[in-house]
Amino acid sequence: MATSQAGQPRGMWQRQADWTWNLIRRIHLGARRPANWAQLFQFGVVGAVGYVVNLGVFTVLTLALDVGHIRAAVLAFCVAVSNNFLWNRVWTFRESAEGGHTGFQATRFFAVSLGGLAVNLAVLALLVDVFGAPDIPSQAVAIAVAVPVNFIGNKLWTFAWT
Repeated sequence: MATSQAGQPRGMWQRQADWTWNLIRRIHLGARRPANWAQLFQFGVVGAVGYVVNLGVFTVLTLALDVGHIRAAVLAFCVAVSNNFLWNRVWTFRESAEGGHTGFQATRFFAVSLGGLAVNLAVLALLVDVFGAPDIPSQAVAIAVAVPVNFIGNKLWTFAWT
């Protein structure tokens, strides 16, 4: 069997390259469909509502119930993710969600959301900690970077046609 310079079987690299190319191809072809842009808009609206829900729950927990900010942030994230999943399931991805099992889709949605949160936090840390940018504008940029990641993950995995 032929191997790469690193000693790994070429087949492994070819499978990874094929998977990556297939993903890029699907995103490229999907970007050419106007319906996908409409779904991205709907996804953004749901995300904006989720952002308001998150801040509202966080505010109530910290100010009215005297919950610590870390615990409040985690609880608010859970409420907002649940809200976003339900609205995305019944509105944004309605057609593809109808045939799927809700629990299975919820698990995938939560996993994608955690991935989006990781992207958000990485961009936020880069802007604030490395470049010294102000917190709130940096968070706005970080959210803007994370939205397409979340959308693509949910479009291609959580609510994919089965």
